[in-house]
Amino acid sequence: MIVVSIFETSLPLTDPVLKFLLILVIILFTPIILNKIKIPHLLGLIIAGAIVGPNGVNLIERDSGIILSGTAGLLYIMFLAGLEIDLVDFKKNSKKSIVFGLLTFSIPMTLGTICGIYILDFSTQTAVLLASMFASHTLIAYPLISKLGVAKNRAVNITVGGTMITDTLALLVLAVIVGMTTGEVNAQFWIRLSVSILIFGFIVLFLFPIIGRWFFKKFDDNVSQYIFVLVMVFLGAGLAELAGIEPIIGAFLTGLALNRLIPHISPLMNRIEFVGNAIFIPFFLIGVGMLIDFRVFFKDFETIKVAAIMIFIATLAKFIAAWCTQKIYGFSLDERRLIFGLSNAQAAATLAAVLVGYSIILGKTPSGEPIRLLNETILNGTILMILFTCTIASFVAQKGAQNIALSEHTDALPEETDHPERILIPISNMDTTDELINLGITIKSKSNKDGLYALSIVDNTKTNGSADKLAKTILSKAAIAAAATDTNLHELLR
Repeated sequence: MIVVSIFETSLPLTDPVLKFLLILVIILFTPIILNKIKIPHLLGLIIAGAIVGPNGVNLIERDSGIILSGTAGLLYIMFLAGLEIDLVDFKKNSKKSIVFGLLTFSIPMTLGTICGIYILDFSTQTAVLLASMFASHTLIAYPLISKLGVAKNRAVNITVGGTMITDTLALLVLAVIVGMTTGEVNAQFWIRLSVSILIFGFIVLFLFPIIGRWFFKKFDDNVSQYIFVLVMVFLGAGLAELAGIEPIIGAFLTGLALNRLIPHISPLMNRIEFVGNAIFIPFFLIGVGMLIDFRVFFKDFETIKVAAIMIFIATLAKFIAAWCTQKIYGFSLDERRLIFGLSNAQAAATLAAVLVGYSIILGKTPSGEPIRLLNETILNGTILMILFTCTIASFVAQKGAQNIALSEHTDALPEETDHPERILIPISNMDTTDELINLGITIKSKSNKDGLYALSIVDNTKTNGSADKLAKTILSKAAIAAAATDTNLHELLR
């Protein structure tokens, strides 16, 4: 007789069903529990990842599946940032984004380099690479801000634009430092990098919209359109890698390229946001949490000292950049909170820099130990910095976003008017119903929840009631489409 074991007894779990079940349980219950005690669920997912990960109770190993899903989640965050941004405001605030991007890069670079050389007694190359880790940041808090409905705020717009600038410059510093250690920084290096970036930018910003416009006109299947969007995101990320820059830049530019082709209020946008917030982004946050090792608190004083200095310098530098931006452009306190909350979190680019620096061996000690560009103490300090900065960023961004959302809601209360907005949608032709409904939903104002009316002219004297059945069938289809965007569709028969 063959006996099949139902449950695993060894850790970490290897059964894919149990692993996926555990992750889904974390994604499901973490927001429900933490919302009751006013803690951002983004932070909860990171902590949950630390608990179940290899440095916690070791329920799940950070294997290739977690890394793949986490990478997809990070690219998704950057893609959504580019897709949801208001291009009109983005162009209008482009100079402000450049100013903020330069501030949030130069201030951490300056403070980090001085700190690395004179306080931590590092070499110049190590100090500069450490400072570039402070300069970069990850938009960890963006899904939280987007959920609260303030993603189009000017402070968010400027911060997202500045993120592209500072991350590009920080990763360029990483490439130069790596090239210097291997002796590859020369005129040919700069020419190759410049040409590849220009070709990459032309393909994404000019060819991607042409391809997207052709595809959306040619194919109207919902699943095909969503898969096409995913293909374009990863294609943009892959082209960025080929150009010698980080994939997150490619994902962001892909979002900008497809911005005009995907209406912010549309079924496709609804699917993109739903899948990202439900699956990909939580996987990324849990994967970040798995990197955190709470045991470093108890290893040695040197790790604690380095981690404390890194956290202080990174947080101070990002706060100074946010404060300067607020004073220069006259932003409110809550807008400064948004800028600081979005730009303070260290994760993706920081992790990439520290892992690259840790892998570079400059030589060996007399005892045979490798001398690394970034040693193990900095590696452990970076993990702690990721935990603390993500925590600070989540709380600050949530506070600012909630206050701004309440203020905008109060200011946007509808005024009494004798002429409310009404949009009539003719539904006599089944072939054009979907397009007309999408058009009506796209052009309506945000406050209009009950102003869409389905219009059908029925002649009962000739059809003996059959037209009523046809009209109700079409109206049912229209109501389903409208429900996908939280809009009520009223029936008006004449």
